[in-house]
Amino acid sequence: MKQSIFLTAVIIITAVVAIAIYWFVLGDPSNFKNGEVRTLPNNLLGTVYTGGIVVPILITLTLMDLTLVFERMFSLKKASGRASITQFLKIVQGHLMAGRIDDAIKACDAQRGSAANIIRTGLERYKVIVQDKKLDPEKKMAEVQRAIEEATSLETPLLERNLIALSTIASIATMFGLLGTVVGMIRAFTALAAAGGAPDAIQLSIGISEALINTALGLLAAIIGIVAYNFFVTKVDNFTYMIDEASYNVVQILATKTND
Repeated sequence: MKQSIFLTAVIIITAVVAIAIYWFVLGDPSNFKNGEVRTLPNNLLGTVYTGGIVVPILITLTLMDLTLVFERMFSLKKASGRASITQFLKIVQGHLMAGRIDDAIKACDAQRGSAANIIRTGLERYKVIVQDKKLDPEKKMAEVQRAIEEATSLETPLLERNLIALSTIASIATMFGLLGTVVGMIRAFTALAAAGGAPDAIQLSIGISEALINTALGLLAAIIGIVAYNFFVTKVDNFTYMIDEASYNVVQILATKTND
């Protein structure tokens, strides 16, 4: 639910900003030789404006890309915790080797983040079942492992959140860019056909400009989306691998202590 609300808010806000940029910045009369008519650009901003109605959509997609990139960077930074994961794991392993389960849990509380949450869940479950004389050591560790796996399954979606949105934006940005290109070429050839033997150079140039601008903006949004998606997928994979390794080491230490 929160995820849907977040994405909806991002779409609405970026769309409003994109329309404002298109109309008040790109469409400023000072960017055109004929002022309010806005057909003869005299700089790059005016040229982008002549890209047509698809331009605000492509600006929206680009702004969404950038927003989601910053959101993912912040979320993954928060998920890693306050200190480095390597340092945190050394502290936890030291406490566990010395049999200080409560101190290890306190270290998890101080660290925070996804890895700390998962390990803390396993340790808290271990504290509950370690005194159960009815369970043999193997069943106790199986229960701890199950608790860790459940915690991991809850944390993983938080790490992967909005990655599908980045991938989707990269795909549809290319399609909108192509749509703008086709519309621009239609306008160019329509102007050429209507002019007969004396083509209207202004209308022809506007149509070609619209086509190329939409192509460029569509490719820009797609490139940002694809690069960001691949970067964050790799980062999440590495992060989950570290969590799996840390969880495995914790379970092995607890199993050794349980069997002693």
